[in-house]
Amino acid sequence: MQKEIEKSLEVIKAGGTLLYPTDTIWGLGCDATNPDAVEKIIQLKKRSGKSFIVLLDNINDLFKYVKDVPEVAYELIEVSDKPLTIVFDGGKNLAPNVLNEDGSVGIRIVKHPFCEQLIRKFRKPIVSTSANISGEPSAMSFDEVSDEIKSGVDYVVDFERSKKSHAASSIIKLGSGGLIKILRK
Repeated sequence: MQKEIEKSLEVIKAGGTLLYPTDTIWGLGCDATNPDAVEKIIQLKKRSGKSFIVLLDNINDLFKYVKDVPEVAYELIEVSDKPLTIVFDGGKNLAPNVLNEDGSVGIRIVKHPFCEQLIRKFRKPIVSTSANISGEPSAMSFDEVSDEIKSGVDYVVDFERSKKSHAASSIIKLGSGGLIKILRK
């Protein structure tokens, strides 16, 4: 795994894109602060108008990328027994093309050994989006990832390729005044 982390780190530091395993499904990723790298993923997915999920390895880093972190966010992350993405108002210090049109951003504190170590060593968040062309079904295993996606990234991580993926994360939006809206169960 360490060799794969080092190679992945080299690729994302250079503005490249990855196909990699996450705590949910196989994902496409890059430096979430690099708009050119994010644009490569947008082009590969043939996607328009949708934002991306950002992965962090540490709950204490939320304040670096969100203007105002409601206290309930920490509680939700702590008690969640499955991967949880929270959409926060007011993303900051991220590539503009990672954010929703309204400036919000979806962030997940990842609990996956490969992702945690990669993010920790990179010291920045990474993008995580399903490894598929927009509108097509999400790949639930490495074998389900299309050849177009595999050949379109700068590096394909050789870790957990035979493992079946989990379901996509739950997504909730935290609004002003403590309003919680479930976007995906």
